[in-house]
Amino acid sequence: MRLATQVHGAGPRQVALVHGLGADGATWRGLTDRLVAAGGVTVTAVDLRGHGDSDRAEEYSLRAFADDLVETLPAGLDVVVGHSLGGSVLECAVARLAPASAVYLDPGFRLGLPTEGIAGRLFWGTAPVGLAVAALAQEWRSRGRPGPSPADAVLRDAAAARFDRGMALRVFRDVAHHPAPIAPPAVPSTIVLSDDSPAVLPDATAARLEALGWDVRRVTGVGHDFWLQDADTTWAAVRDLLLGDRVR
Repeated sequence: MRLATQVHGAGPRQVALVHGLGADGATWRGLTDRLVAAGGVTVTAVDLRGHGDSDRAEEYSLRAFADDLVETLPAGLDVVVGHSLGGSVLECAVARLAPASAVYLDPGFRLGLPTEGIAGRLFWGTAPVGLAVAALAQEWRSRGRPGPSPADAVLRDAAAARFDRGMALRVFRDVAHHPAPIAPPAVPSTIVLSDDSPAVLPDATAARLEALGWDVRRVTGVGHDFWLQDADTTWAAVRDLLLGDRVR
């Protein structure tokens, strides 16, 4: 499926952004504005299938999302960034996209959800309840953190309104049952972790990936929504990765 995209800026350095579940390309505003202001960059933000202006579909799997990304983005970009689900999708597609580098923000590599034995059967047998509890726990952990700006809140709510909610359970199940491999990165890659990262990538797994050549960074005081909570802190953490040699 060819995905809807939004293009910002017109510089020679090519950066692509892949959002998480329930978001869309427009919700990257906190980073796209800063990239365009820095100059010399063209930013392409995609809407995954079932999100934003992209078509709805019968299949919502990591494989399908990744195939769409490869069909939509050219190979050989300077940087591709994936957040949460977008990180899982990017990991599945990155060898084919072959960017010069990849950046993963709290990627859904290892969801903290049971998949085996009695615990797995019980959880997925009542998955809507279990996922609702997990969402409440996430809200509790986020208490006291800043919320999105009014402008970002509008974009977030608009994305949620256009999101095909019927995919949510299927996506969580697919990501949970198909964790990313513990292997060296296909391209030079950086994982950026928030205070909420253990829900999607346990610390022990991050350490194993780091030992295999992944660059791992941590941003404290920021939750899974990163730039929606603190765009300046997030930008400071990834600016060098996105702008490359210009900030060395």
